[in-house]
Amino acid sequence: MSKIRRIGILTAGGDCPGLNAAVRGVGKAALGRYGIEVVGIRDGFLGLIRNRTMPLDKTALSGILTVGGTILGTSRVKPHRMEEDGKIRDVRDLIVKNCEKNGLDALVCIGGGGTHMNAHRLAEKGLDIVTMPKTIDNDVALTDTSFGFDTALGIATEAIDRLHSTAHSHHRIIIAEIMGHRAGWLTLGAGIAGGADVILIPEIPYEVEKIARAIRRRSEGGSPFSIVAVAEGALSREEAARFKAAKQRKSKATTDADREQAKAELTELDHQHAGSTLRLSSRLEQLTGLESRVTILGYVQRGGAPSAVDRLLATRLGSVCAELVHQRVFGVMVAARGEQAHPVPIKDVADKRKEVPPDHPWLQCARAVGTCLGDE
Repeated sequence: MSKIRRIGILTAGGDCPGLNAAVRGVGKAALGRYGIEVVGIRDGFLGLIRNRTMPLDKTALSGILTVGGTILGTSRVKPHRMEEDGKIRDVRDLIVKNCEKNGLDALVCIGGGGTHMNAHRLAEKGLDIVTMPKTIDNDVALTDTSFGFDTALGIATEAIDRLHSTAHSHHRIIIAEIMGHRAGWLTLGAGIAGGADVILIPEIPYEVEKIARAIRRRSEGGSPFSIVAVAEGALSREEAARFKAAKQRKSKATTDADREQAKAELTELDHQHAGSTLRLSSRLEQLTGLESRVTILGYVQRGGAPSAVDRLLATRLGSVCAELVHQRVFGVMVAARGEQAHPVPIKDVADKRKEVPPDHPWLQCARAVGTCLGDE
């Protein structure tokens, strides 16, 4: 087999802490240990389409370990559905040609669920690819954790810590909306670590009346304030039922028209869900008689320098990624398994999501200390 001489690295999807540490981990190991030249692809898959590159030599990799975001830039472009001038086209063959023009023997794609789906589709076109898991949501399948999660967990926990003083001083309900559209790992972890009284996650549909009852019980017991940690994707039981029915219609659709209609219905439900945290706040005020205020943490959770845990994880996975490339092990994601890293097929990761299971120890812990999860 021919030696791997030159590889490309890209970061795609949302930014998160640890991306630069991962780029550095791959780059330094590839350059220093295996003598592989490294090329940075700018702005995710868009850079492969537009042929935007930058050299990742020792100078470029120096000093980026502690820097947030990504020096390569990122985008959410889907190569199989590239939208341009109002038209949608498949540009995967163009990407393959650009990789050949740049002399790339392999490609390293760093990202979350969407990135793995895109990487899988490019691998089907013949590209040799290795991926790495990043996301603050911790929802990439088949890996214990993803870099970015620990940093975001610390930020969200600190925010809840700070909100306690205002909630206590003003005898209010303080609701902290935390990122997590389809998975509740971040909200659950931060809620437990921050001592939230109510934790609402997408995996457990809630009933507002049960939340209000738990808050009234606290007030009657001498605690006239409550902290509610809610994931942006948390759903009431009514909302969850509508989403479930729409997804079932989509899965059972037999024609393109039916599938498009079901997809449009899901999109409309997403639009209707926007602002749900503010509506929850208003409803809790009505049911409890307490003032309620909302803090939406938003993108602050994705910013800033990565934690020591994320730096270590990203560097560890990055060095193993370079080793796999050198060994010509392709079509895999570098998964964290305990203190080890193992390759798992990208096809088994793509289009899957790691959700909080109903028997997870974190949920058991939350219930044991009396945290209301909105369902009982």
